[in-house]
Amino acid sequence: MARDLFTLNPRLDRKRLAVQFQRDGRVQVRNVLSDAAATEIHDILARSTPWGLAWQAGSDGPNSVRAAVLKPDPAGQQRRIAQATEAAARKGDYAFQFAHYPILDAYLGEWAKGGPHDLLLEHINDKQFLGLIRDVTGIDSISKGDAQATLYAPGHFLGLHVDSHAAEGWRIAYVLNFCREEWKPDWGGYLNFFDEDGDVIAGYRPRFNALNLFAVPCPHSVSYVPPFAPLGRFAITGWFRDR
Repeated sequence: MARDLFTLNPRLDRKRLAVQFQRDGRVQVRNVLSDAAATEIHDILARSTPWGLAWQAGSDGPNSVRAAVLKPDPAGQQRRIAQATEAAARKGDYAFQFAHYPILDAYLGEWAKGGPHDLLLEHINDKQFLGLIRDVTGIDSISKGDAQATLYAPGHFLGLHVDSHAAEGWRIAYVLNFCREEWKPDWGGYLNFFDEDGDVIAGYRPRFNALNLFAVPCPHSVSYVPPFAPLGRFAITGWFRDR
């Protein structure tokens, strides 16, 4: 893998993006990386990621199940998790389920030392990428970012919630999408933002090579991915922190 994996698009209009972020508290940066870099990252997510599951059903969670634990009975475990999360959501409790690989945990635990996911985390924390985040958000104190790989497959969703971890230094949430095909609105998986009345005030369609940034806390969700959607809503997600 090339060390220039996170080559930035040199044509980004950082001033325009910063104005939009200051106005709305969120922005979608399209074509954030070079096409070659984005294609390589997509291939890592699609072909070289041992997907586990992240889930929560009301007070049960958050839970993270590694791929090796799922392997003996993946269909049965996923069915039980789906039943639990859907039952919680039906009652109005907070719930989510999606495939994930915790890149930061893997890096710190040396699950695959020096592998492609380690390099992804290092690139997210290099001066070029952090410089872009500081320029767009106007938050010069941002010093690092964490990461997890996510895949919203059919049946997956992230319930409405508000991230508020100020003590951990969370300032900006991000979703770096890598959908290779033209994602249809009917396929769900939208990053939606809500006002105090519960109305959707903005929604970002999953796009190839698009970086979504938004200030936290902020009410948001990822809409349900229906059974007929294709397998392809890949992303790297996490938070940029000031400590």
